[in-house]
Amino acid sequence: MKAKIIIGGVVVVLGIALAAMNFLESNVEYADFATAQKTHKKVQVKGEWVKEQSSSFDPSKVKFSFYMKDDAQRVVKVVLDGAKPNNFELATSVVAKGKFVDGEFQATEILTKCPSKYEGTSEAVKKTL
Repeated sequence: MKAKIIIGGVVVVLGIALAAMNFLESNVEYADFATAQKTHKKVQVKGEWVKEQSSSFDPSKVKFSFYMKDDAQRVVKVVLDGAKPNNFELATSVVAKGKFVDGEFQATEILTKCPSKYEGTSEAVKKTL
């Protein structure tokens, strides 16, 4: 009987520890590239894709790279472990989650914000009122 209680207690403690670690890893704060480079932690950087500079996909390594400008106007090469996100060309803003490695921002995830087909101009809204 005691062995079952001890094993159950160990399982519960391990479950709580894993949940806490998972929460801390998923709790990623926003930063700019300068802050991300200083902290060496995983962060989220919001910015724009710099379309004038090259972007490429390396199928042998399954890596997509592009240049991104953050809100502080700093341009950095972003390397994503994976394929180019859907609707990347249509994105009005980009959020890259990752950290700096060897002068490049190594992203584990890219989120894109595309213009909504439901948004209209202010004149169109005024006419409907």
